[in-house]
Amino acid sequence: MCATVLAANILVQYPFAPFGLADYLTWGAFTYPFTFLVNDLTNRRLGPARTRRVVYAGFALAVVLSAIFASPRIALASGSAFLAAQLLDVAVFSRLRQRAWWMPPLASGFVSSALDTVLFFSLAFAGTGLPWRSWALCDYAVKVLMVGVFLGPYRFLIARMPVWQPAARA
Repeated sequence: MCATVLAANILVQYPFAPFGLADYLTWGAFTYPFTFLVNDLTNRRLGPARTRRVVYAGFALAVVLSAIFASPRIALASGSAFLAAQLLDVAVFSRLRQRAWWMPPLASGFVSSALDTVLFFSLAFAGTGLPWRSWALCDYAVKVLMVGVFLGPYRFLIARMPVWQPAARA
């Protein structure tokens, strides 16, 4: 989780220049969505309480490392967005846990990616003169696309791991 966040925080500083997309995407758009896959797999396997602990640990370490390797503004924006979005992801996923296998990761990914994108890009780049609004819009589109792409690996992996079940009430 931390490695993915750190990589995304470094790569978000570099516009995605191939195909003339520098005004629309950064390289970070392709790395950060992996955090939602990790979060959903952790939630499915270990349950929401332990997943929140992973989020808190990932938050603390990622903010420190991002401040060192990216910039303090990116670290603050990323930490704020990461914490809010990942905790929302845990809550939405947990609420839908008993539905069809694809619904929790799909719904939680759409909602939490939107929150993450709005918070991160507005805190990280507002007032800089960079095309952060178009980056944010395209970044969200990539996240939504990745949520769909990750359904295949998610299904493959959950079929091979035990599923957390809440304790039965007496």
